[in-house]
Order: sequence, then structure tokens, then C-alpha cells
Amino acid sequence: MSDKELFLVGQVALITGAGQGIGRGMALSLAKRGAHIVAVGRTLEKCLETCRLITEQGGPECLALHADVSDLASLPAIVDQVIAHFNRLDILINNAVHASIGPLLKQKMENVQMSFRTGPLATLALMQACYPHLKIRGGCIINMASSAAKRWDMRNYGVYAAEKDATRALTRAAANEWGPDNIRANCILPHASSPALEKWMEHRPEEAAAFVKGIPLQRVGDCEQDIGEFVALLCSPYSSYVNGQSIALDGGQAFMS
Repeated sequence: MSDKELFLVGQVALITGAGQGIGRGMALSLAKRGAHIVAVGRTLEKCLETCRLITEQGGPECLALHADVSDLASLPAIVDQVIAHFNRLDILINNAVHASIGPLLKQKMENVQMSFRTGPLATLALMQACYPHLKIRGGCIINMASSAAKRWDMRNYGVYAAEKDATRALTRAAANEWGPDNIRANCILPHASSPALEKWMEHRPEEAAAFVKGIPLQRVGDCEQDIGEFVALLCSPYSSYVNGQSIALDGGQAFMS
């Protein structure tokens, strides 16, 4: 890789849900561009494996931290650990998720509340905690949304779509409020072969087959090559004028109006 492609050298990226799937894919791609990674997740062993893979590919230092993002009060301490270790923070990626899928009448409030705590509430809490550090040099926030709200048939996906669209709204607000501080905030709406998606496809094979058929490129994305590589570019100086956007990384399935 040429020096020109090492456009994140010295930067520090905090990624939640980095122990597997899309989170790991993004961590690997950012590390290839020189970023130090803070891999945060509920299962420390998975985050340590992400760090091992980064070291194996010759990447910079990676720090694995255990955290449950639904415990909102604990999140500022995670940011404090990042600053204590690296003395800076440049990129925040809110990727951890808890999905509550099913008909509205069968939704249990504890599951709905967990979805919102892990999704928009944790996203907001981490954005607030990271803001003073991102402001120092200018920074980048990427939040995880979904095209579930764009489905022509939203049966069984109402709660999931609601919490993801709440995250989109928070992201747009952050882009407007913090743009003058040179902090960019964007959402991605990805389809990728993460363990969660693979489990869904296994349990709903007919719906999964129709889902893939509805993707113009006729395939589900790769966590690193299709999602991680784009996210690395979105964090780079080459995307310095991209702010407040919801970008579907789904092979052309969603129509983002």
C-alpha cells in the first residue's frame, strides 16, 4: 500500500461492536490506512481477535475494551480509557446493535427498550462523550442505520426501522450542530454477510432469497471489502465535504429519497 493510501496514520478510531461482522470489517480497513483501533464489544475475546488480525496484517496498535453499550452510564468511562491510552480521538463509529424483529402486537417492551438503548440512546451518549475530543482536530462520526424503513412492506420490522431512523435523525442533527467544529457525521445503511444477517437468512430462507433477489447486484456485501473499505474512504480527507448523509451500501436495493 502506498503512502498516499495511508491517509489515517496516527488517527484513533473507536468502533463499537468491533468483535465480528461489519464492525470487524471496518476495523481492519481503517487499520490498513494507519488508524489505531479501539475495538469495543460485549465479548472481549472477539475484540481481542480483531486486534490480533490487525497485528497479523501489520497494522498499528489496537486496543480491545469490554463494554455493553446498553449500559449508558458506563460509556463516558470508555471514552476516558481511549484518551488515557492514546491521548486523542478522531473517529467514532457506532456499530453495536440489538434488533427487536417481529409484529408490533407481539413486541415486548423490554426488548423495544433494549433496542433503543443500544441504538439511538447509546449513539447519542457516545457522540456527547466524544464531542470535546473530536472537536480538537476535527473528527468523523459514522453511525449505523438501516434501509428497513424503506421497505415497501414493513411488517415485522417496525421497531427496528424506528430505532434506526431515530439514529439517522440524531446523525443529521449532529452534522448541522457540529459542522462548524469541523466534525462530520454520516450514516451508512449496509447489507453485509455479518453473523447477524447470516442467522436471519438461515431462519427465514424464503424471505432471505427474495431479499437477495431484490438487490440489483444480486449479492450480499462483504464486511471488509464492501463496507469497511467505503467507511475508510468516508473517514478520509477525500470525503471532507460529505456531511449529514445517509448512504445505502446495499448493492442498489434501497431508493434513498
